[in-house]
Amino acid sequence: MHMKAIVTTGQGGYDQLVYRDVAIPTLVAGEVLLQVLAAGVNNTDINTRVGWYDASLTGSTRDAAAGPGPDTVVGLARGWSGITPFPLIQGADCCGRVVAVAPGGDASLVGARVLVRPCMRHNGFDRLDTVWLGSDFDGAFAQFVKVPATEVFLVNCGWSDVELASIPCAYGTAENMLHRARVGAGDHVLVPGASGGVGSAVVQLARRRGATVTAITSASKLAQVRAIGAERVLVREDDLLAVLGESTVDVVVDNVGGSGFGDLLQVLCRGGRYVTSGAIGGPLVTLDMRTLYLNDLTLIGCTAWDAPVFRNLITHIERGEIRPLVAQVFALSQIADAQRTFLDKVHVGNLVLVPPQ
Repeated sequence: MHMKAIVTTGQGGYDQLVYRDVAIPTLVAGEVLLQVLAAGVNNTDINTRVGWYDASLTGSTRDAAAGPGPDTVVGLARGWSGITPFPLIQGADCCGRVVAVAPGGDASLVGARVLVRPCMRHNGFDRLDTVWLGSDFDGAFAQFVKVPATEVFLVNCGWSDVELASIPCAYGTAENMLHRARVGAGDHVLVPGASGGVGSAVVQLARRRGATVTAITSASKLAQVRAIGAERVLVREDDLLAVLGESTVDVVVDNVGGSGFGDLLQVLCRGGRYVTSGAIGGPLVTLDMRTLYLNDLTLIGCTAWDAPVFRNLITHIERGEIRPLVAQVFALSQIADAQRTFLDKVHVGNLVLVPPQ
């Protein structure tokens, strides 16, 4: 039996994304087979394909995608969690329906619509080791995907498949950063890149926790970012220190990095927290150590998701405490168009792919 899938054959350009027939996965003990109903698009998909996680690349993710990039690699290449096993079916975001369980599994799951937790702590939550759907093993850019049964979560809501597929990676990353930074009621949170998938999720999830949110975005997206809960919205060109002043923010949740990093630390209050899980504006930044230690700041890097994070998201969805932001939907075969649109950054929220059903 075969299925349609996007196979990323190595590092390089869009030509590495090949739409072809592959075998439907065969289950082993502890796994379930899902029919993929919809799959979200993320920075990670592009970064892995263009080799941005290699330390030799120092520019933004857009620069890496636009440039010539590394030579195509078939076999092994450096990814965000080590060696990427090309050829690979990418796709960390999956809304799917359980169509089969391995022998000895819970047959009552068959027919259930589920979300997959893409960040899997296979050695337990007392260690930071991770295995990621679509990065360490085949993911959701296909008609079917197999995953550990422990990583599927039933969700009871009226959302569409496409809306649910916009949630796992972006909202899980956002919730994990807020959890690690202990964001709570009364905190003033600053969110650069607030119109992207993770940034827009941070705005909603920080407001749900009772925080006050100041967001940063482009001038064309001010109204949309304000509509999802930001009390104040600045444009990227604003001088942060002039507009906000020093020591005015409790937490910075930043996936941008780049040249603005120093100012982000200066607006933090004494004892403030800076948390990040990305660097789309560039991974190399300038840090004044005096700003860090004289102000008792805490810098937090986040990749491994903590135990409560994904279950929290399911609860937020079922209680109607967050809402999806789907900017555009593409057929699975249109993945190159979806990634080009993603890199153009003119949208607010998430892009989603739909495989043939």
